[in-house]
Amino acid sequence: MPIKDLNHFFIRANDLEATKQFFVDTLGFEVMPRPNFPFPGYWLGVNGSIQVHIGPTGIPNRQHYYLGTPDDAVDGQTGVIDHVAFLADDPGSFIQRLDAKGVSYRPRHLPDSNLFQLFLRDPNGVMIELNFFGVDDVSAFGGENYSEMTRVNAS
Repeated sequence: MPIKDLNHFFIRANDLEATKQFFVDTLGFEVMPRPNFPFPGYWLGVNGSIQVHIGPTGIPNRQHYYLGTPDDAVDGQTGVIDHVAFLADDPGSFIQRLDAKGVSYRPRHLPDSNLFQLFLRDPNGVMIELNFFGVDDVSAFGGENYSEMTRVNAS
């Protein structure tokens, strides 16, 4: 029985409302219906598919509600997960939106795959990767070219 899709990931937000607004206003998610859990939070999605769950960090008994959160869990950055990636369309519109909102991003591209990417952080420091496939001309977007980066040999 193979895994067939990613259902969601959960962010313990330092600022619940700012995190929700980032995903809604900056990335285009919508607030989805959420069960009546015993702690506040949001379910966010695109096209009716739930992809991001958000709950506040630092709540009493958080390890009881958040099973992946031990007492010594960090409350910022991306932790052991390096980044979370989404497929996206229209990189030019995303760049305009990010620039208008003052959101910093790092563009990269992989010419062999016609892949253009934007890397940015949410209000909690979680690294978000936006993948735009089928982009063969990145001259308007700039960014680092993976094919020109120093290669690392596995030991």
